[in-house]
Amino acid sequence: MVQTESATGGWGVGCVVIPHRPSLNSCDHDEVMTMETRGNEARGVLSGVGWSVLNAPEHVGTVPGLYAIHASVQVWGDLGLAHREDIPLYVGKSESSLVERELGQHFAIDPSVQARTGGSTVRRSFAALLRVPLKLRAVPRNKENPERFANFGLEPEGDRVLTRWMHDHLTLAVWPMPEGFSLAELSAVEVNVIRAWTPPLNIKDNPGRLRQLRVARADLAAEAKEWAMTASLVT
Repeated sequence: MVQTESATGGWGVGCVVIPHRPSLNSCDHDEVMTMETRGNEARGVLSGVGWSVLNAPEHVGTVPGLYAIHASVQVWGDLGLAHREDIPLYVGKSESSLVERELGQHFAIDPSVQARTGGSTVRRSFAALLRVPLKLRAVPRNKENPERFANFGLEPEGDRVLTRWMHDHLTLAVWPMPEGFSLAELSAVEVNVIRAWTPPLNIKDNPGRLRQLRVARADLAAEAKEWAMTASLVT
């Protein structure tokens, strides 16, 4: 059996049986849960608002799992998005530690560690949609060897501004990977959730990915390329 904590603090019990893989079975055959059912379970947990960024470390474990990023109706509007009830802005996966991946990399909760938008696709998406109101400027992820401008970064001050905005406006929900699950099965549930919800900031595996996000990210990629071209002329 698998016991997981919901975003609202409740507990649910479930199990999973993987056909032809008895070593991974976590319950009796009469309690079989298909991948679709497991996806429904994950969506039930991830649809909760969860916790503020500052409070999340008390709840997010050092385990693999899925996470969802939520925001208020007003924030959806600030991002130029039409609000969708109970749908997160983004769904992602950590194959090692939800704390490290979600809070450390995306939200940069450790003030001693410099946030790096160039290493986080979800930060790049937020940066693209908040470019004008936050006055963000894109630069190459690696200024010493500028390339792959689609993976643009921000100037250090821009990274700090974006991090503060994320801390102030976003909340998190998590679905820890059930005991006995493989990483391949975790990936399958992630795809199931993304395809069912089509979160606006997800790109990969999202049949409803937004054109406005693609255009906004392309604009920042072009700005990073322009920075590199200008820098090469100066040197």
